[in-house]
Amino acid sequence: MRLRGVAAVRRASGASIAALVGLWLAPITVGPARAEQPSPAGAIGLGNRGWSAADTSQATSANELEFSARAGVASDYIYRGTTLSDHGPAAGAAFETRWGALYAGTTVATVKLPTQPAAEFTFAGGVRPKIATIDFDVGVTYFAYPGERLPGETNGINYWEAVIRGDRRIGEQFRVAAGYAYSPNVSNTGAWSQYLAAGIGFDVPDRLLPQNLAVSFTTAAGYSWFGNQASQLGGFPLPAYLNWQAGVTFTHKAFNLDLRYYDTNLSRENCFVFTGDPNARPGGRVDLVTNPDGLVSNWCGATFVAKAWFAFN
Repeated sequence: MRLRGVAAVRRASGASIAALVGLWLAPITVGPARAEQPSPAGAIGLGNRGWSAADTSQATSANELEFSARAGVASDYIYRGTTLSDHGPAAGAAFETRWGALYAGTTVATVKLPTQPAAEFTFAGGVRPKIATIDFDVGVTYFAYPGERLPGETNGINYWEAVIRGDRRIGEQFRVAAGYAYSPNVSNTGAWSQYLAAGIGFDVPDRLLPQNLAVSFTTAAGYSWFGNQASQLGGFPLPAYLNWQAGVTFTHKAFNLDLRYYDTNLSRENCFVFTGDPNARPGGRVDLVTNPDGLVSNWCGATFVAKAWFAFN
């Protein structure tokens, strides 16, 4: 996870805009984000940003100030099945501070988006209470894209969104997670956006692994849908779609390696409408309202990603 670059590009009519949605649900896991729990760092990613420092919705100890940070690289920056780095490598870092159930954090990541920002920054805050057996996270995140060279008709793509998520452990090995996110003006297009997601994770028992090694298998799926954009951007809703992912995470002390498959059900034509891919090419099905040139993009198809990072507490 946003999040996302949005721009009105390569439209002969000049009426349309593409949006890469900024609905971020921070990863849900039980892992090294809490130093007292050396469990696997395999996050059940519910449309999460790639470099969040918060890998768990569990609250910290009462009246105890805690910090976490991470930094790493990835072969591709994928957000809900669509690339934020033009299918190229990306780097990122994050920092979070927590006091009891309260938290605040920031992230930075390299991106290649249609508006050509210098980077992606997020600023988040919220609360992580535990109710019965469920760990909740209720927060707000602001997404900033400084230095945009092509800010488009909306003068940039900065926006904010709210999220609620929860996770629950079932026995020693299984975890489940679900969440919902809402933005009233996603990527500054004038359109509201909503996202629902759920996932499951399995932590390989420690007795089956070498010392200091943890392995987690996780998978999740989500659905995004949107309101109408501003009239100067065409006034039509962005295409609703499903995304899914599955993979495995290896953790050795502070080092983490994740190998993951991503995909969506977006057509190549709707992928262009959604992302505004500046390298889109003609040859697709024409839609007189959303895609009169029949442009197609490969930014939303099946992708395999390798990601490595160090996490510190």
